[in-house]
Parts: sequence; C-alpha cells; structure tokens
Amino acid sequence: MIADLPRRGLSARTQAMEVRAVRQLAEHDHKSPDRITEEALRAYVLALKHVTHDSRRASPIARCGLTCVYTHTWRRAWTTLTFLRPPREQKLPVILSPAAVRTRLACVRLPRYRVCLSTIYACGLRLQEGTPLQGSALDAARRRRHVRQGQGAKDRDVPLPPRLLARLRQSWGTPRHPGWICPAPGRGGTGLATASTPMPRSSRQDAFRAALQERGSHKRAGVHTRRHSWATPLLEAGLTRPLIQAYLGQQSPSTTALYTHLTRPAQELAGVAINRLMEDRCWSSSRRSSACTAPRIGPTAQTRCGPAMGRPCRPSNPVGQQRWAVTSRAGNTAKTPSLARTPAHTAMVPHA
Repeated sequence: MIADLPRRGLSARTQAMEVRAVRQLAEHDHKSPDRITEEALRAYVLALKHVTHDSRRASPIARCGLTCVYTHTWRRAWTTLTFLRPPREQKLPVILSPAAVRTRLACVRLPRYRVCLSTIYACGLRLQEGTPLQGSALDAARRRRHVRQGQGAKDRDVPLPPRLLARLRQSWGTPRHPGWICPAPGRGGTGLATASTPMPRSSRQDAFRAALQERGSHKRAGVHTRRHSWATPLLEAGLTRPLIQAYLGQQSPSTTALYTHLTRPAQELAGVAINRLMEDRCWSSSRRSSACTAPRIGPTAQTRCGPAMGRPCRPSNPVGQQRWAVTSRAGNTAKTPSLARTPAHTAMVPHA
C-alpha cells in the first residue's frame, strides 16, 4: 500500500492520513489488515458510523485508505467499501468580528505564536499554509505574500498588509533563522536560530486554545475560523467573489458563495424584511384582520389577507362574474344565483 500511494499523485499529508486509517482498522480488530474478513470490515464500518460518529471529513479519508489497501493493493472485490459514504451536512462557519479577532490575538502570550496567527488571519491562509513561511516568499515592493504548493498543489499570491510586513521583519530579526520566519522553537525555545523544521501545527492550535480559554469565549472557534473571519468583511467591503476565491485558493465558487449568507448587509436586509412583515397592519392576533370588514359571500369565498400577503386588502367587483345573493325569507334562507348587474356584497382580495 505504501508503494502504491505515491503513484496516485497524492500529497505526503494525504498519504499519511490514509495509512493512519488502515492502522486504526488493525487496532480496532487487534489483527493484521490482511487477516480481516469482509464481515469484520462491515462491523468496523458500522462502528465508524454509529459508535465513533466520524465527521464529514474523516469518513472520506477512511474510505479512501481502506479502498486503496483492499481494492488496489490486494485485489479484493468487496462490496462493503461501496457503502461507506460520508453523511451529508451543510454547516455555516463561525465568524468573528475584527475586534474579536484582535482581542483574542492579544491574549496569545508568546510573540512567535502571535505573529504566526496574525499572518494566518491577515492573509486568509489555511493552517498548513501559515507555518512554512520563508523570507523569499515575501515581496515587499508589491506587498504580496507568495503561497507555495497550497491545497491542491497550487501556488497563489495574497495581499500583504504593511503593518504585518513590519511585524514579520521584527520577528525574523530576533532568532535570525536563515530560512524560516516562524521556525520550530525546540525544547525551551532555545533552538530557533538552528531549527530544521518550521513551527508545528499542534503548537499553534494549543496557543490559540489557551487564548480562547483565557478570554472565556464560548464559541467553537479554531485557527481556521480566522480564515472565514477574513473573507466575510471583504465581501461586506464590496470585493468580488472571484477575487476572494483566488485569494483563498478555493476551487469551487459555491464554497466562496457561502460567505454571502454571513455578511452584515445580507443579515440587515433580512432583518428589515422580517420587521416589516411583523409590523404589517394586517398582522393581528385575531383570526380575521380588522382591515377586512366586509362580510364573506359565497360558500368558497376567502379574504386572503394577513402577514403572508404583506399588503392590505381592497374590494374587487369584476364585471361578468356570477354572484351569489342571499335572499332572506320568512322562516327560510335560500341561496339563489343573481346576475352580475345585481349589486351584492363583494369579496375582499389583496392588492395585485
């Protein structure tokens, strides 16, 4: 399997995650994967769905890893792997205001973590794109930050604010590493100048969680939340969605269109429409509105007024329409059809 993974053109991180999925299967059944039967694999697939409750992102990884080892490597035509599908869900991301982001950045204690998290927010980067930052990737003249081999092995340029550039220069001058701006601190933080790897992902996540706990925030926010909080104000400022899609490095326009539901103008417009709906004069607690004072005529006549229509009612008497007049007789009430010329009670219909 390890020999077949590079032939599929996958990144090193994706290969490691698929190998981890096969290792988790072996740990679950306490035996080698080549000795696991299809019935045991079916029980493991059901456990992923009903016991561990794998998320929308974990289910495709487990499916790809198990399919690679059993279908491509060992040539086993098992139908169980075809039923391993991720659950369908559509969630809106958590959005933080710029003031909330600055407050949480101020709670980060160590300056090197604060600079790294500020770079991720100011450039709209992913978690794995913010750490391997080198001095050659910064273009001070054009104020651009070059992202090499982002998600999908694609390069792109993102804007670099001048204040962030000054902070990166100040942070880089302290350890003065020849390559990395945010190198791995090592034990005790003494190996910054001689580090061979950039800052690990887990340390940035731990620093951000500690800042959230110190702030006392109850939102389920993470490092990736800063990416959503960066894109939403850009839409509010009037930037086009194709430009924001290029900055974020997203492949599908529908992913970028998700932020339009979270912008402040869209929410304010929806709030105005809902308030106008509730303040309509046809909205009443009684079954019939006070604006509709005419009696109902005919066995199927309806007024059709209320908050769903959004407008008050007005009388309408179309020519040529057959009416029903109510004729009162002594001791008996009968309904007889009348001509259109005969004046009768008119039904109430809403404005066109």
